[in-house]
Amino acid sequence: MSGLIIWTYDWVPKGPRGFVRDLRLRWACEEAGLPYSVRTVPFDGRETNHLAQQPFGQVPFLTDGDLKMFESGAGLMHLARKSEKLMPRDPAGEAATLQWMFAALNSIEMVSVPWWFLTMTGQPDNALTGWMGNRLDQLEKVLGGRQWLAADRFTAADLLMADVLRVGKVRAFGDRPATEAYVTRVTDRPAFKKVHADQMAHFAAADAKRAAADS
Repeated sequence: MSGLIIWTYDWVPKGPRGFVRDLRLRWACEEAGLPYSVRTVPFDGRETNHLAQQPFGQVPFLTDGDLKMFESGAGLMHLARKSEKLMPRDPAGEAATLQWMFAALNSIEMVSVPWWFLTMTGQPDNALTGWMGNRLDQLEKVLGGRQWLAADRFTAADLLMADVLRVGKVRAFGDRPATEAYVTRVTDRPAFKKVHADQMAHFAAADAKRAAADS
């Protein structure tokens, strides 16, 4: 097995389509011009059918020749090290990119995902609402003073942060014009539009395959 291979599910329900996190790795490859292919594991039985590759039964995971990695953040960092388009090579630019990648995962997504889950289960004013608002307000102040998070240009930090922030309920939570402009700016990039369309097409094809098998 050689080259970059991004692994995702063969099918998912309609709700998560466009947000399954293999998109992060596809997006990075497109931005950097890195050739890659996409392969799948079955969604049915996902709790146990690929634990050797991903111990939590999730996607994505990544193979790069003999190297194997799981977790989208780790995979994204690996890809960023392959291309200066994703992460500067000077120490200051690299450090800034890395800190904001970790901030996207550890300071924003660790709050936004459980908050979103509680709102989806009928608890819009849940215990995380105040924390969520505070984190987004803090980020709004940062984004009000800059166009990009690191190195005065697009990096993997923007890719990851925008992907965390673009969830509809997160975008609609409060009036934060700088954040909304930032998400729009990043997701208007051709690479994002391509991989979003590719993912949607991937799951639409899976629908057709399932329908044919059931007929």
